[in-house]
Amino acid sequence: MQHLTTPRPSSPEEALRWIEEGRIAPPQAVPYLHDPGRTPARDDAAAEREREREIEATMSELDALIGLRHVKEVVREIRAYVTVRARRQRTGLVNEPLTLHMVFTGNPGTGKTTVARILARLFKALGVLEKGHLVEVERADLVGEYIGHTAQKTRQVIQEAVGGILFIDEAYSLARGGEKDFGKEAIDTLVKQMEDLRQRLVVILAGYRQEMAWFLQANPGLRSRFPLHLTFPDYTVDELVAIAHQMAQQRDYRLDASAEQRLRQLLTRLPPGPGDRHGNARTVRNLIERAIRRQAVRLLDRPRATREELMRLAAVDLDGRGEMDP
Repeated sequence: MQHLTTPRPSSPEEALRWIEEGRIAPPQAVPYLHDPGRTPARDDAAAEREREREIEATMSELDALIGLRHVKEVVREIRAYVTVRARRQRTGLVNEPLTLHMVFTGNPGTGKTTVARILARLFKALGVLEKGHLVEVERADLVGEYIGHTAQKTRQVIQEAVGGILFIDEAYSLARGGEKDFGKEAIDTLVKQMEDLRQRLVVILAGYRQEMAWFLQANPGLRSRFPLHLTFPDYTVDELVAIAHQMAQQRDYRLDASAEQRLRQLLTRLPPGPGDRHGNARTVRNLIERAIRRQAVRLLDRPRATREELMRLAAVDLDGRGEMDP
């Protein structure tokens, strides 16, 4: 006679699914909720080592950024706070609710978005965020065209960002239209969702320093919800030159001495103000990318150019007329 074997869950995950489907009663599932093939201490130790490697790799990426000394100090403080807070929690000590919403102020090109991406990955490694992605938006992505549309758009964007960071650039533009503007609806929706999703979402508001100060004064309810304020200063000429070398190296190019001298001249002559030298890594990136294109034109008819020549960017590549100013 053939004996029929009663089906059994093949894993703890399947046992949980069977409970949800009503195929097995919870007491009957208990023996299958433990995976005998797993060594908890060993698996947990491996996961902890991997997590620490990811944290250190992310912090190294932050440290590799040019300048931003104060920003780096604050990020290191945040990392320490989150880590020690978790230790306190494991020992049963009282912890304040974890709120990591931030305000970034500074001119364009000063590293705000780059740091936000690093923070997203860091918070995932620290166990604060589930996904560790960055959703970057501006006013047009949040504000609708008719009553009720804005709340719908804002909630949809927030849902996309859950598990990561929602980065709102030029956030002050949400309040420029006054009380009747739909931007106010976006702010109200954002504030409510920030409270409801505090444990699953970090919001960063970014923009020019003066405009962001006005924005937070115009919306006093926002200031208390953003305990962390980071200022991104304009880069010095030396820092911009270092950024240029870094950008070139990442593309397998290098600036020779004449190119660096010419770059310093160009950066020094740029007028101050947003988008120019005080703006600013974007300006350097544009100069490097333009130099690479001009170098390509210069070497086009030299099929036997050496590896060194293919890598080298010279002053002539940074000069629009093919010669240096006197």
